[in-house]
This record gives sequence, C-alpha cells and structure tokens, in this order.
Amino acid sequence: MKRKDNSNRTKQKYNMWQAVSPMKLILGGYLMIILIGTALLMLPASTKGAGSSGLTDCFFTATSATCVTGLVRFDTFTHWTLFGQIVILGLIQIGGIGFMTVAILVMVLTKRKIHLSQRSLMQNSISAPQIGGIVRMTKFIALGTFLIEGIGAILLSFDFIPRFGIGRGIYFSVFHSISAFCNGGFDLMGGTTGEFSSLTGMAGNGYVCTVIMLLIFVGGLSFFVWHDLLTQKFKWKRLKLQSKMVLSISVSLVLFGALVLALLEWKQADFAGLTTGERLTASFFQSVSARTAGFNTVDLTGMSEGGIFVMICLMLIGGSTGSTAGGIKTTTFWILCISILATFRRKKNIEMFGRRMEEGITRTASCVFMTYILLSAAVSVILSALEGIPLLTALFEAVSAVATVGLTLGVTPGLGMVSKLLLAFLMLCGRVGSITMLLAFSSEKRVINSKLPLEKVQVG
Repeated sequence: MKRKDNSNRTKQKYNMWQAVSPMKLILGGYLMIILIGTALLMLPASTKGAGSSGLTDCFFTATSATCVTGLVRFDTFTHWTLFGQIVILGLIQIGGIGFMTVAILVMVLTKRKIHLSQRSLMQNSISAPQIGGIVRMTKFIALGTFLIEGIGAILLSFDFIPRFGIGRGIYFSVFHSISAFCNGGFDLMGGTTGEFSSLTGMAGNGYVCTVIMLLIFVGGLSFFVWHDLLTQKFKWKRLKLQSKMVLSISVSLVLFGALVLALLEWKQADFAGLTTGERLTASFFQSVSARTAGFNTVDLTGMSEGGIFVMICLMLIGGSTGSTAGGIKTTTFWILCISILATFRRKKNIEMFGRRMEEGITRTASCVFMTYILLSAAVSVILSALEGIPLLTALFEAVSAVATVGLTLGVTPGLGMVSKLLLAFLMLCGRVGSITMLLAFSSEKRVINSKLPLEKVQVG
C-alpha cells in the first residue's frame, strides 16, 4: 500500500509539472533566480561599508545580472564586496547560458532521469529547433561556454596581470571574460578609472578591445550556429539557412554600424583626444557592444543625437536567437527586411539563400518587433515624465533595458524607485523573450478549426 501511495504521489507531482506551460516555468525560473540573487545581495557581506543595500537596488542589480543587461545602480567594484561581485558573476553566468541549461547539466552530472516534459522545457528555454538531441546540445553549450570563457580569460590575463598584479589580474580576466561572452556588460574598472567608467580607460588598448569584441561577437552568434559550423567544418554551402542568416547579418551590422558611427562621431566630444586608429577601434567596439554587450570605451554622454539614434537601432536589433544576446534578434530583423522586398517584388513566399521560409514567420517577426517597440515607447514616455529627462535619453535607457544591452547615458544610477522597477520589468521581458512573456500571461484555449467569413481590407 505504501509503495502504491508513493507511486500515486509521484504521478501527481509529474502531472502538476506537465500542467504548467513551459512559458510559465521559464518565467518562474528566472524570477526565482532573481529573488535568490536579491536576497544574497541584501546581505551585509555583499556591500562595502556598514549596513546593506536597499531591497529595490538589490532587486534591480540581480535582475540586470540575471538578464545579462549591465544597467547598474552602483558601481560594481566600489560598492560590492568580493562576495557580492561573485554573486553578480554567478547570476551573469546562469543568465547567459540559461537557467534550464544549468538545471539539465546538474541532472546529467547527478545521473538523474530527464523526462520528456523537462526536455521540452529546455527546448523552449534555448529556442532549439527540435527536442531530439537536446541533452547532447546542453552538454555542448556548457562545454563550449566554459572553453571560450577560459580562452578569453587567458588572453586577457596577458594584459591584466602586468597591469593589476597576479591575483587581481586573474580575477579581472575571468570576470570580464564571462561578462563579455555572456553579453553581461558588468565591469570592475571603477577602482582604477573612476566609477561607472566601463572600459573607457582601455580606449587606446587595441589588444584588450579586440579580445572583448571577439568574446561579445561569439557569444551573440547562437549556440546552434557554433554547432553547425563545427559539424559542417566551416563550409558555407553546407550550413543551415539559420546559420547563413545569422553570420551574414551579424558581420554586416558590425561593419555598417562601425562605418556610420565613425562618420557621425569623428569630430564629436566622445572621440576627442583619440588618435585615428583609436577612433576606428572605438567605432568598431561600440558597433559590436551596442548589440547587447553594454561595454563602452568612450563617454556616451558626448555623442551626437545621430550617433545615439544609431546606437538605439543597433541595440534594438541585438544578437541572434539561442545566444547570450538580447534584442529582437538578427533573424527577426532580416525576415522583416526580406518580407518588405518580397512585397515590392510581388512574391508570395519569402526566399533566401535558395530556400523558402515557412508560412506565418513574418507574422511572428512582426509580433516580436511591435512588442519591443511598444514596450520601449511606453516606458520611454513614462521615464521622461517621471525623471524630467529628454525623450531621446529616456528611449536610449528603455531600449538598453528591453534589449538587455546595459549601455546608459548616465541617468540610470539616479533613477527613482518606479523607474528602476519599470526598467527591471523591461530587462526581464528582454531576457525571457517577448513571445514567451506574452504566452506566459495568456490563457491557454482550445484551438478552434472553424473560420469566420472573409472580407478584404486595404492597407498602406
């Protein structure tokens, strides 16, 4: 009887697990990690000086770290102790590769059985194309992440150890490698170049800037693109359509962004005092970093309005689906562009690289794009009204939050409680994904096969 009762309880728990939609579980998982991080950061051991940090500030910081954004209320190095910095680094790592990746990895290491519902949850969490081989993909993601972060830390240590000493040099190398690869945007340079300075002290250091840029770029490509490149031995013709789209649009955006920023900012205050080579490096760095990394090597408050608008566009596009980056994603942006060209050419299907895309993909891309636009616009207006800041500045902060970038024009540290909570909500939406967020709050209804009468409506 006892065995039967235990069996029934196990089945009930399993049914309860299945009853909750994957979207709600993903949202709940990120909220749980944020709350744990908030509790740890509120401990007196996390803050330098007497006492502890406030609840709202700790929640904002934990959300920013878990959502790999980089917007901060306090300077990471000067405000948080070593314990607090390690908590933030742990949140960045979990948020970067995804909490479900960590959960599945723990289950694999402890040799626990992974049920179909958990595999399905993992598929939704990392936007995998299919459920088959999801455990192998999890191992690949974890191994690839730690390998690349380790290589990045070794490369950075060649500069940081002579600069900061062995102990601090190794720690700074590991921290910035993880933060860059996960597109976190958190830095520890506040103790050397001033609070909230990011990497402005490294503007003339081409080596460090190049390593950070490579880590950001690779982290924003997508785990599935890495896998496809390795499987197909880097042969372009054999790559999947998704990989071809991601690689081509990512390289194009970096080059286009660098060119436009160089033209707009060459004689502006943010490039003042830099040599020609340093200005070119800064242009490339900001073009790469704007797509969800959050580091900056120049003072963004000295940028022109045109440069700020270009940065907003790059931030909104973001990285690629299934990566550590945020934004509407590169594939979404390109699908919208190609659909416009298809409409002009009066083509019924969207085609690219000799392949036809599935029906309804334009509707999904439009939904993602409009959700990000509406969220950014609404919060921008509220921030501008509450804080008394220009609308363009408020839009920059809002897009930086929803695209999980972390760049700021200097207003985030001084925001009020309501504004911080609004940005935290945007960061969570950006990390979980707009579609996931909408489905998590929507009621599940039975699919109705019948159709209403058709009537044409003119648009445009």
